[in-house]
Amino acid sequence: MAAPRCRALWGWRRALPSPRPPLAWVRPLSTEKPGADTHFGFETVSEEEKGNKVYQVFESVAKKYDVMNDSMSLGIHRVWKDLLLQKMHPFCGTKLLDVAGGTGDIAFRFLNYIKAQTRRQQQRELKTHQNLSWGDIAKWYQNGQSPLGGSHVVVCDINKEMLKVGKQKARTLGHNKGLAWVVGDAEELPFDDDKFDVYTIAFGIRNVTHIDQALQEAHRVLKPGGRFLCLEFSQVNNPIISRLYDLYSFQVIPVMGEVIAGDWKSYQYLVESIRRFPPQEEFKEMIEDAGFQKVTYESLTSGIVAIHSGFKL
Repeated sequence: MAAPRCRALWGWRRALPSPRPPLAWVRPLSTEKPGADTHFGFETVSEEEKGNKVYQVFESVAKKYDVMNDSMSLGIHRVWKDLLLQKMHPFCGTKLLDVAGGTGDIAFRFLNYIKAQTRRQQQRELKTHQNLSWGDIAKWYQNGQSPLGGSHVVVCDINKEMLKVGKQKARTLGHNKGLAWVVGDAEELPFDDDKFDVYTIAFGIRNVTHIDQALQEAHRVLKPGGRFLCLEFSQVNNPIISRLYDLYSFQVIPVMGEVIAGDWKSYQYLVESIRRFPPQEEFKEMIEDAGFQKVTYESLTSGIVAIHSGFKL
């Protein structure tokens, strides 16, 4: 009996090429070039200095990153990330690039989503062939019926400590297939053109020095028809909630950082970096300027975060 077919992510696009080992997609990183002044939170620094400072922040918080996410957001970040996957709605065969995703939260959700979808397809198929013997079912699986259906995710992060945490989590959670880890800069991705079906970046793009360049790189590595999805802190649209959010952000979060992670300054920067990130409409225009079409956004939790979406058409 033939294995159930996976639907294409977008039906009109040509079939996906045969999967290759993830590291075959990697090309060497070029050297970083110093530039003009920019911001590091509320501080003015050189562009080269910002890159070093951001790296140090995430190197410092890597081991407590997930614990602090739960503490700062009261666990709501998990709901936001689940909503990102629902919006993505990937099908088996999808090739995902998750940038600045070092600890693997989006990657693991993607793999679980694909596995659940594949199991549902298999169950539907089995219901139509209820007279199959266990031998037939075992043979079906041996003939290439993968729980991931050919899907693959590459986690790309510039910070080696964050990737180290992600790899450890992957081993603990049993994610040993369909997953690769690559050190890379969002502003100069180490991948060839037109390689991925979906590009995600969650709570990472505000930390890059040149957001416009990171968006252009996202556009470059996506296949025609590919989708860009960004989950990021945004502008709160309710004045009362905005005042409460500011109070919580500046008076509580750095204290949490000191108590839980032993690092006040890193979490002070993270709070400040949120305030320097462009609001929803402005970021939407930046995504369009990078070449994406059908760009939309959805504000969540009164605009504390937003999911931006665009397509490479």
